[in-house]
Amino acid sequence: MTSKRLLSINNYHYRRGGSDVVYLEHAALMEELGWENGFFSMQHPKNFDTPWSRYFVDELEFGHAYGLADKMAMAAKVVYSFEAQKKLKRLLQDFRPGVAHLHCIYHHLSPSILPTLAAAGVPTVMTAHDLKIACPAYKMLNDGGICERCKDGSVLNVVKHRCVRGSLGASSIVAVESLLHRRLNTYQKHLDKVVVPSRFFMEKFIEWGWPRDKFVYIPNYVDASRFEPDYAAGDYFLFFGRLAVEKGGATLLRAAHAAGVKLKMVGTGPEQEALLALQAQLQGDVEFLGYKTGAELHALIRGARAVVLPSEWYENAPMSVLESYAFGKPVIGAAIGGIPEMIDQGETGWTFESRNVDQLADVLRRVRALPDAAVERAGRAGRALVEQRFNRAGYVGATLQLYADLGVAQ
Repeated sequence: MTSKRLLSINNYHYRRGGSDVVYLEHAALMEELGWENGFFSMQHPKNFDTPWSRYFVDELEFGHAYGLADKMAMAAKVVYSFEAQKKLKRLLQDFRPGVAHLHCIYHHLSPSILPTLAAAGVPTVMTAHDLKIACPAYKMLNDGGICERCKDGSVLNVVKHRCVRGSLGASSIVAVESLLHRRLNTYQKHLDKVVVPSRFFMEKFIEWGWPRDKFVYIPNYVDASRFEPDYAAGDYFLFFGRLAVEKGGATLLRAAHAAGVKLKMVGTGPEQEALLALQAQLQGDVEFLGYKTGAELHALIRGARAVVLPSEWYENAPMSVLESYAFGKPVIGAAIGGIPEMIDQGETGWTFESRNVDQLADVLRRVRALPDAAVERAGRAGRALVEQRFNRAGYVGATLQLYADLGVAQ
């Protein structure tokens, strides 16, 4: 069996989003368990300092003002990055991992690194943080809502419906990338296992043609000992997250107004101005608090009656659910994606039909009318759920078993 050496691979080497946090924290967890870590990523000004940066690929950011030649070179790298292959080969000459664990690699590193790992004989695992290994646009979402046209049809649907940022150019590049890697069968051929944090994602991938035996269900976790709960039922409902269309902010504002409840919105994003305009029209009891993190955010969660996730896309396994539970708060979640499997209906929270303003308003009214003691019981049940089902020990045990099954010494 090979050694306890982990090579973690991800586009960014800083805490940019949820998948990047998992990439870094998974590596830190394995180091605590006595593993030696290596990293492969992309150069970026916000990256954490690391000696592994000498192997990282050059920065590639789509929002920058590039010239035509640079844009064409970038597009080629998105489809197939020979630079990433070359630099990864050099890393593998200097560091022989027992297993490579991939997170988000497309667009910046590209799937071209998968055959490189396979050729080196490195067992390779990917955590599916999104739906990219099925959907070219990775969200199964476009301006028209949930979209699965590419499942049984051509990936050129992504161009026709401009599924990537509403852009013809970006959608065309992604379509070419997907056509090539579907033809080469890059993901299915070269990934040994895919970790899915939600059962919903596993079943969705299988619907799209993946074999069931490629998947291992390992749910996300929180270390509840690091969260100080407050079970007292507050007088407001809380949303915290990105203000984007798929997060359902407009549905929540309308429902809160209809229910006559107090709502606090934490976060920023592309829908911020539209939501502020809607709030000005509705005149509900809503506070927009902007971006909050750390102690400020934690205090807002502790003070809430319940946390609301009004999502309108296929969420995977939102950490915000687990964090809310850890702080002793019940969750009201849209019944879409992996959210329902994280909520024990009527025990740790409540669900409603995604996009249904009336149903959400009804749930908000009912939870506001509940005796405080009942809300507190739900918060305690949520805390117990993360301690018993979504805990560190379960995550570690399942991960080590996966690595052992791939031939890595424990």
